[in-house]
Amino acid sequence: MSHIFTCMSPATYSRRCNRLQQTATHCNTHCKILHHIATHCSTLLYTATHCNTLQQTATHCNTLQHTATHCNTLQHTAEHTATHCNTLQHTATHCNTLQHTATHCNTLQHTATQYKTHCNTLQCRFSHKRAIHNAHLGWHAPHMGWLRSVGSIKL
Repeated sequence: MSHIFTCMSPATYSRRCNRLQQTATHCNTHCKILHHIATHCSTLLYTATHCNTLQQTATHCNTLQHTATHCNTLQHTAEHTATHCNTLQHTATHCNTLQHTATHCNTLQHTATQYKTHCNTLQCRFSHKRAIHNAHLGWHAPHMGWLRSVGSIKL
């Protein structure tokens, strides 16, 4: 190596030194730029990861919002159904009351029919007995005036 340096003139040696120094400075500048790019790439990679996280969060939020809307619909349906059930329950109670009243009316009607039949039978028997009695005693008997007043009573 000493042979190369001995063959060079001081001017050539100085030029080569300057060139090597420029190359070293140039390499140093490139290294700084590459280091800056590498840092920037790390930042971009972190940002990309953060963006993916944000995108997943947004998707999750959309799902939650859809679920919330569905829950509101279900709640509205449940409230509507509950109101409808209350109405049906009230109607069923009213129907039970009407059914009970109808049964009571049927019982009263049956009882009234039985009493009417019984009353008609009694009235018929009374009329029959009165007719027999009147025929037997006669209407013209002076001591039987009270029988005429009894016979004129309407049942």
